[in-house]
Amino acid sequence: MTDLVVVTDATFPDVDAEEAAAKAMGAQFQRSACGTEDEVAEAVAGAKVAVVQFAPFTSKAVAALAPGARVIRYGVGYNNLDTVAMRAAGVGGAYVPDYCTDEVADHTAAMILSRLRKLAAFDASVRAGDWQAVAVARPMPAFADSTIGFFGFGRIAQSVAARLAPFRFRLIACDPFMPEGTNVTPVSFAELLAESDCISLHAPATPETLGAFGSRAFAAMKPTAVLVNSARGDLVDETALAQALSSATIAGAALDVFLAEPLPETSPLRAAPNLSLSPHAAWYSEVAVCELQRLVADEITRALRGDPPRRPIPGFEAGPAQ
Repeated sequence: MTDLVVVTDATFPDVDAEEAAAKAMGAQFQRSACGTEDEVAEAVAGAKVAVVQFAPFTSKAVAALAPGARVIRYGVGYNNLDTVAMRAAGVGGAYVPDYCTDEVADHTAAMILSRLRKLAAFDASVRAGDWQAVAVARPMPAFADSTIGFFGFGRIAQSVAARLAPFRFRLIACDPFMPEGTNVTPVSFAELLAESDCISLHAPATPETLGAFGSRAFAAMKPTAVLVNSARGDLVDETALAQALSSATIAGAALDVFLAEPLPETSPLRAAPNLSLSPHAAWYSEVAVCELQRLVADEITRALRGDPPRRPIPGFEAGPAQ
């Protein structure tokens, strides 16, 4: 029986590399445009390899796969995959955590600098007919007198810190696995909240970090502080963030990731003041897209050959439970 490779969803103009990899191994190839749990389950029925970008890959989709199948996630995260169901069913998991470090670091640094220099507020002021630089800017400490705090200090956070170092910020980080040999000061979570003029989120989504930034955290931050999130949407209580911005509990925020994507029309974030939004775009550049698709094509080949993945999803290093 011929193996089937299915791309459930992809925002790229084409999936030529993925299709070529599948057909080179004698497999059938199918590109779908799934958005719901049921659409995914229907699309991957009988598939040996499922490649997923943003669509929800639930236990229903897992049950529809061929025995011994492998799921490949386009990108760094895998929160949309039901990894518990995958392991229980003997389904393998792979992802691509190392294709866009520079892009995410660049985007994050840009959001931090823009928020601290209040570029959006200046723009809105000029468009409204004002010319009140000091009134809009105040308070605005110099970068050399400002502290950037990192919640999580892995590969991307370290790259952001390297980009910000020339601006002479004080850099601190809260991470239980803080690397040695950096110019970044380790701090507790309470110290991170109290001391940071900007907090940049870089932690994985775990039971310990989910919703870490809610009403209590915002109340403990400086009223002049800003929050930047290019990591995981579920690190932040979005309703609490909208309330904190509306009440000036904190001064501003910039988000590239959200609990639900696309951002629902009913989200309270849409009406929140002093908030910059981007559509989960931090990963993007033409070079990064090509690299992502090349690496996914390689994972397809590995899966069809029966080889282990280049980068298994954490917890799948020894293969799925049988």
